[in-house]
Amino acid sequence: MDLRAYYRKLREIEASLAEEYPVVVSQETPDGGKAGVRNEVPRPVAARMIVEGKARLATEEEAAEYRRQLTEARRRAEQAAAANRIQVTVIPEAELKALRGMLEKGQG
Repeated sequence: MDLRAYYRKLREIEASLAEEYPVVVSQETPDGGKAGVRNEVPRPVAARMIVEGKARLATEEEAAEYRRQLTEARRRAEQAAAANRIQVTVIPEAELKALRGMLEKGQG
């Protein structure tokens, strides 16, 4: 392998990437790489993956869909976290009646 050509191509691809964190789509590789997995990576990592044939740059539609899915997953996680923060106290009916009675006496 010609290292000069490798690094030249690496620099060219990195310079051509417009985003700081581009979305790449993995390619199937002989060492077990799974095709079609999308991920957002730093520009140097994306360039290296593309040069090595491990990934390709995602289309605008693929990147938009990936980011929409991330936003939706974050929203669901925040909802689940909020649901875990809700506290419920169980009060026996007799205590509830006593509390209501005290409130009525205080207002009347």
